[in-house]
Amino acid sequence: MPPAAIGTLVFAGLLVVALAFTLIRVILLLRRILHTLGKVCFGVRAIALRTEPIAPAVGAVNEDLAAVADGLENLAAEAAADKAGARVS
Repeated sequence: MPPAAIGTLVFAGLLVVALAFTLIRVILLLRRILHTLGKVCFGVRAIALRTEPIAPAVGAVNEDLAAVADGLENLAAEAAADKAGARVS
């Protein structure tokens, strides 16, 4: 077999080994990422379950704050009207 053919086979073998090493490393990294994502999903589900009872209370507080915001807007409009009336006289 000519030396060029042997060199080509050796080079191809080294290329296959390098690609296999790279692919195995990618597989290991993806497994680690999958494991971490599993932990994150578990944590998010736990947070969702623990914060679930808060939703009705937040709705009630939001309604109360909307009423307060409306009252403050009316008060601000009245104050602006009083201030404008005081400037005219």
